[in-house]
Amino acid sequence: MSSWPKAYDPKEVEEKWYSFWEEGNYFKADAHSDKPPFTIVIPPPNVTGVLHMGHALVDTLEDILIRWKRMLGFEALWVPGTDHAGIATQTVVERNLFAKTGKRRKDFSREEFLEHVWAWKNQSEGRILHQLRKLGCSCDWSRLRFTMDETSNQAVRTCFKKMFDDGLIYRGDYLVNWDPVALTALSDDEVEHEERESSLWHIKYPLTDGKRSIVIATTRPETMLGDVAVAVHPSDERYKDYIGQEILLPLANRKIPIIADPFVEPTFGSGAVKITPAHDFTDFEVGNRHDLPRINILTPDAKMNERTGRYEGLGVEEARAEVVADLKKQGFLVRIEPHKLRVGVSYRSKAVLQPYLSKQWFVKMSAFKEKLISAVRDGRVKLIPPHWESTYFHWIENLRDWCISRQLWWGHQIPIWYGHGKILCYDGVGVPPEVEKDPAGWTQDQDVLDTWFSSALWPFSVMGWPEKTADLKKFYPTSVLITGHDILFFWVARMILMGEYTQHKPPFHETFLHGLIYGKSYWRENQDGTIAYLSAEEKKQYDLGAPIPKDVHSKWEKMSKSKGNIIDPIELIEDYGTDAMRMALCSSVTHARQIDLDRRRFEEFKNFANKVWNGARFVFMNLEDLTSFGDGLDANLLTLEDKWILSVLNRTVKEIHQCLTDYTFDKAATRAYEFFWNDFCAVYVELAKPVLFGKVGDPATRANKQKLLAILLSNAVRLLHPITPFITEELFTRLKEHFPNIHASSKADPYTRETIRAFQSPACIKAPYPEAIGEADPEIEKTFEKMNELVRAVRNIRAEMQIPPSEKTDLTIIGHGPEAEMAREHLSILSALTPTRSIEFSHKETSTFGATAIVGSLKLFIPMPESLKEKERLRLEKEREKLLKSIESTQAKLANQEFRSKAPKEVVEKLEQALSQGERQMSEIARKLTSLT
Repeated sequence: MSSWPKAYDPKEVEEKWYSFWEEGNYFKADAHSDKPPFTIVIPPPNVTGVLHMGHALVDTLEDILIRWKRMLGFEALWVPGTDHAGIATQTVVERNLFAKTGKRRKDFSREEFLEHVWAWKNQSEGRILHQLRKLGCSCDWSRLRFTMDETSNQAVRTCFKKMFDDGLIYRGDYLVNWDPVALTALSDDEVEHEERESSLWHIKYPLTDGKRSIVIATTRPETMLGDVAVAVHPSDERYKDYIGQEILLPLANRKIPIIADPFVEPTFGSGAVKITPAHDFTDFEVGNRHDLPRINILTPDAKMNERTGRYEGLGVEEARAEVVADLKKQGFLVRIEPHKLRVGVSYRSKAVLQPYLSKQWFVKMSAFKEKLISAVRDGRVKLIPPHWESTYFHWIENLRDWCISRQLWWGHQIPIWYGHGKILCYDGVGVPPEVEKDPAGWTQDQDVLDTWFSSALWPFSVMGWPEKTADLKKFYPTSVLITGHDILFFWVARMILMGEYTQHKPPFHETFLHGLIYGKSYWRENQDGTIAYLSAEEKKQYDLGAPIPKDVHSKWEKMSKSKGNIIDPIELIEDYGTDAMRMALCSSVTHARQIDLDRRRFEEFKNFANKVWNGARFVFMNLEDLTSFGDGLDANLLTLEDKWILSVLNRTVKEIHQCLTDYTFDKAATRAYEFFWNDFCAVYVELAKPVLFGKVGDPATRANKQKLLAILLSNAVRLLHPITPFITEELFTRLKEHFPNIHASSKADPYTRETIRAFQSPACIKAPYPEAIGEADPEIEKTFEKMNELVRAVRNIRAEMQIPPSEKTDLTIIGHGPEAEMAREHLSILSALTPTRSIEFSHKETSTFGATAIVGSLKLFIPMPESLKEKERLRLEKEREKLLKSIESTQAKLANQEFRSKAPKEVVEKLEQALSQGERQMSEIARKLTSLT
């Protein structure tokens, strides 16, 4: 055992085994295999930087499933890859270039800038792939993909042209969510909403008759410069005579009509609303219905444009202040009210978005609505947990057309060419033949496609589509997708859309939507009322249980750099090891919407890894003289604990299979943990020790125990392997090497045969995952649990008596009948699991001083050890002295006739009861003191 360190060192083990797996092609899947397929395509991380905890979580969970299914005999394929992440990556590179060179994107040609982005992509992707390997991800690296590689480019062009030819893609002037910092349109799903304090401005709009006016209310008074109408409800009696009249728009001095439209809510405000089709989504629809003009008053960077007169060049907030001041000066401002406003913010730049009129490309979503609904409703795609179905259906019912064009340079350039009054859509490589013949006469659309367009094709583009490949035939549809619930609409729904449209099948059978990871943030309040968040380094001590000062506040929040609550997965691996990190993540995943990631979990599972290591080390120390299984386990030599642990093993195997099937990862991790730590190490190994050490039993019994320990350890490490692959591969290999060239005897029992079959595998990653060999035996487990109750009772008595763990005591079991016979038959369990010197059975109570516990029909008695008798005598004498003073005081009161005559009857009765009870207690103390002598 000299080569077996006492403490587990993950650094020594992890790099060795990952290289072994990769060099041995253990991750590679065969499209021509006869095995049933199990496929996952990795949610491709963005090439913006490095992996975060969300990636670590998803990749751990997907790797658990892939390793589990691989061990179950499936042809398991996990396709790795990265995402070009258009706007996010372009923004990062722009910032990086400006910091290094002082130049902005427009200072480069498109080609020059893209060279910088590709260099960034290659560097970032290298880091990401290294991190995925550190996480233990068993991806098929021979199939590595990128959302802008040649195959993806062809898939994007093919899909775009098919949709274009089918009339599902169109270009038009449309109101979009415009990011004035990134200078691009965003789809509805890319908009985050924040609630902010604002105002509601009530403005008087005079009619051109010079007599009447209408008051409208708005949260964006600067947009009145783009107003083209005022709308009222057609049934609103107040405004019947106003419909068809004109208003002289304040500040702009333009005439605009008063129109009737049923969208207006008569009971809200004055019942009249301003219509600004170029800067409000609802107004845009109203404008279409009434054929109203669209007046855009903003530049792309959210400045007032040339149509706004003296306000030209002002930012939105500045213009708002100036407009309000002018309205007040000219007598048009009626009043201002405080108002909470829901503001749309860019999910990338965090800029306040503007509804902005521009020419964009769109997908007609109405054509896919029914397919998207039926895919989930009819069970072609199963959403897990199912409570997400209602959210999904609500979103699909309220779909708007998908804006797919982005005003960026990094991404899939839209495969459309303009020239000679024509539009060409081309899905081939390079440029269309017409363009090749006359390059000067044609121009390609400068916009790129929304990142989610190529991401939506990911499940089949990674299989080689549009080519009819062996991979596509074997591995599509994929088996499951695991992702955060926050991209249910960004990505999941769009993959379903594209899968149904191009392949006539959904892209996966099941989708597990995990909760979002929250970290604990800590802060102090400054004197001015602002909050100062503690740094990640400062908070770490509190995460690990250090006392939190009174001036420090904390709560669980979404991970954010500004809040200092981000946890770096690679830092965790360095501190605790990959297996501990994976186990901690797995145990944290429930079906809830939020995952509170407690750093103490990682410490806990680092200790668990050490427990696994040392438990296995003990088993190996006691297998040195066992090199063969012979005919396997001798059923006649199996004891209660042997039968119990085999029953528990079968139950545990079934439970973990079910947990992984149901995506209850936390329960799978907990059950695997409990089996190894509690059932195997804390109970069974302790019970085996007297036999292994030769204190009880004969050589045949000892050999039987050794074989069973090897079988149990083999099953335990294979059960744990999908979650903790590194330590289990190390232990499995050591076990396998201990039994070289082993073969199963035809007489061997099923447990032995299954274990030997596992040892014939080249590695744990390829070994069969444990299957339940028999049913759990409730009667055996019930009997063992009764013995365990006796063990717990003995331990409780000793704890109450404060007997040191090292001190052995005598035990008397008082009682008779079946329970007493059971205890007598399995006495070795009590002897092994409790520090008892001798165990006796009796039908009579004992007068010796000690402590008792009742378990069923049995009474357990432990006499007071000599070392504690003096301490107990002093305690009893002190108690007797205190009790004596109380009795004497009560006797004095009751002997006082004046007190008895004046005191209420119930008070006197209460004192008499207290005296009687005190005298009984005094008698019991005297009895105990006598028994101590």
